[in-house]
Amino acid sequence: MSTQRWHGHATKRAAALVGCTALVLSLTAATAEARPGHHHPRDTARQTLPAGDGWASQGPGTTGGSAADAEHVYTVSTWAEFRAALAADGTAPRIIKVKGTVDAVSEGCEAFAAPGYDFDAYLEKYSPENWGMDTDLSAEPDDSPEGLRRVSAARQDRTIKANVPSNTTIIGVGRGAALKGASLQIKGVDNVIVRNLTFESPVDCFPQWDPTDGDRGNWNSEYDSAVVYGSTHVWLDHNTFTDGEHPDSAAPTYFGMLYQQHDGQLDIVKGADYVTASWNVFTEHDKTILIGNSDSESTAAVDRGHLRATFHHNLFKNLVERAPRVRFGQVDVYNNHFVASDDYAYSFGVGKESALVAEHNAFTLPAGVSPAKVLKRWNDSPLSAAHNRVNGRTVDLIAAHNAENPDAVLRSGAGWTPSLRTKVLPARAVPFVVDHGAGAGRLR
Repeated sequence: MSTQRWHGHATKRAAALVGCTALVLSLTAATAEARPGHHHPRDTARQTLPAGDGWASQGPGTTGGSAADAEHVYTVSTWAEFRAALAADGTAPRIIKVKGTVDAVSEGCEAFAAPGYDFDAYLEKYSPENWGMDTDLSAEPDDSPEGLRRVSAARQDRTIKANVPSNTTIIGVGRGAALKGASLQIKGVDNVIVRNLTFESPVDCFPQWDPTDGDRGNWNSEYDSAVVYGSTHVWLDHNTFTDGEHPDSAAPTYFGMLYQQHDGQLDIVKGADYVTASWNVFTEHDKTILIGNSDSESTAAVDRGHLRATFHHNLFKNLVERAPRVRFGQVDVYNNHFVASDDYAYSFGVGKESALVAEHNAFTLPAGVSPAKVLKRWNDSPLSAAHNRVNGRTVDLIAAHNAENPDAVLRSGAGWTPSLRTKVLPARAVPFVVDHGAGAGRLR
C-alpha cells in the first residue's frame, strides 16, 4: 500500500474513533444531565425531588424525610426494625436507611398456616371434578379448606404489609439493600421518597381458587411490592423490582391454570396523585404496574382528576404486561427502555378515560414480535405516542396498532401536554443511558 493510501486509511479510522468516542461521551454526559439532583455531594438520604421532575414535583414538591433530625434517622437490617421505624410515634420527618436484605418472610410460608390447613385437601375439595365451575368459594365456612386458607392468608397479610407515614424517606445503603417478600403500603399519606432498594416481589403463600373467574377459573393472589393508595407526592427512584427467586416460569399449574403467587410490582390507585417513578428497573414479572384498579363508577368518582404520574428513565425488561396499564390518569411516560421477551403481551394498556402520553421511548422487541403489540386497547381513550423507536427505527405506535387491529383502533391526541420533565433525550440515546443508569445500586 502506498504511503498516501495508508495515510488516507489512518485518517478515516482516526475520524471514526473520534466519532465513536464523541458519541459515548455525549451519551455519558446525557446520563448525568438527565439525572438532576443526583450528583449533589451531600447525603443521598437527604436529597429531594428536583423541581420540575415529573408530577411529584407539582405544588410543594416531594421532600420526604429530608428535614429529619438525628432522633428520626434509623438504620435497620431486620423486618422487625424496619416496621418499628415506620411505626415510631409522631409525624416529624423521618429517614429509614435499609442495610442488607430485610426479609419479611424469613420463616417461610409454613409460619402463617392456620392449624389444620392442608393444601392437598384444598385441591381435592375444590377440583373442577368435585366442586364444578359455577360457584365461587365465598360462602365456604371457617372450618372448610377455604376458610382455613382465609385465616392463613390473613396471618400473612398482617405480617408482610408495612405502612409508610407521611414525610418519610426510605433509602437503601450501598449496593445490596433489599426488601424481600414485603408489601410497602403508601396509603393515605403525603410526601414519601423510596430509593435505592431491590424489591423481591412478595409471594402469596395462599392464593385463592375462583372457578368462576373466566372460562376456565383462575388462581388469584394478593400483595404488590409497593402500592400508592390515595397518597400524594411520592417519588420512587433507582429501585429494582423483580420476582427474584420465585419467577412465574417456575410456578406449577393446578386445575390447568398457573398457580399465580404474584400480584403487581407497583400499583397507583384510589385517588393517588402526583407520583414520579424515575430510574427504576422493573423486570421478570407479569402484571407490572396498574394505575387505577377498576372501571366501576364508584371507583371513577375517586379517581377522576387524580392518578397523575410520570415514568422516566426506567428499564422495563422481560415483562408480560402493564408497563403501565392506565385508567383515568394523566400519565407521562418518556425516555424509558422496554426490552421484551418471547412471552410479551403489551406495554401500554389504554384504559377507561386514560390520558396517556408516551414519547421518546425505545423498544427492543424479539424477532417476529410486531410493534403493534406495544399498545393494548381496553377502552376508547385517545393517547399521544410520538418519537418512539422500535429496534432502532422510528415507529408510529398508534398507526402500527391500528393497522393490525382495524376493529379496535386507537385515536391520537391525549388532550394535554406534559410540562414537568427533566431533559428529554432523543429515543436513540435511551437504551445506552437507561441501561447504564437505572436500578438499585446505581444511585449517585
